[in-house]
Amino acid sequence: MAILKVKDVSKRFGGLKALTDVNLSVEENSVHAIIGPNGAGKSTLLNCLVGKLIPDTGSVLFDNQSVLGREPYQINQMGISRVFQTPEIFGELTVMENMLIPIFAMRDGAFRMHAYETIANEKEVVEQAEAMLEEMNMADKRHMHSASLSRGDKRRLEIGMCLSQKPRLLLLDEPTAGMARADTNNTIDLLKQIKDERDITIAIIEHDMHVVFSLAERITVLAQGTPLVEDTPENIRGNPKVREAYLGEAA
Repeated sequence: MAILKVKDVSKRFGGLKALTDVNLSVEENSVHAIIGPNGAGKSTLLNCLVGKLIPDTGSVLFDNQSVLGREPYQINQMGISRVFQTPEIFGELTVMENMLIPIFAMRDGAFRMHAYETIANEKEVVEQAEAMLEEMNMADKRHMHSASLSRGDKRRLEIGMCLSQKPRLLLLDEPTAGMARADTNNTIDLLKQIKDERDITIAIIEHDMHVVFSLAERITVLAQGTPLVEDTPENIRGNPKVREAYLGEAA
């Protein structure tokens, strides 16, 4: 069953057609990758999914409910979390403080981050944050300021912050951008672990084909704002048009 349905979505910016009649279905509990060259419309599509842009035409349904016209926080409350291309964390706060924020926000938002005596009394919230840090393999970094983390650890923290809100759909915008290969491989392993252990759907925009073919069960290829093809990784890899246009003949 498709948890995310995009139907006939189009978006223009003046005379530029960024998206034209895009149709996309993401099956529940799958990993679906969206690839394509710069200017293909990937980021525009993603921004339509999370409420930053409203399509000129078409519909976007999450669990058969329209996301169009909703504020980003309302879409988040529906069960969609987004991991940004550049890690969106609070660099001036510690790793533990970062992890506490979405947990408090999901509960009621009624807290003061620097009222440590208040936080210490929130045993359940603190235990949830500690458990997530353990899952992200970051418990030993709980007192570090987040700005001092490596790119890979910043991404790991951001993913943990998203997961703490118990989303049903996790959207990732080039999650390995700017990473060394070791951090990229660690992120791949983390996402595989998340998929295996959680009841979650993952949609990923990514340029790194190593990441795409390591994770995706279905791939949609965008070209000039329209889907060129949607298929399994095996068939995408062997598609001559896709190989020539996006992967290169040596892929």
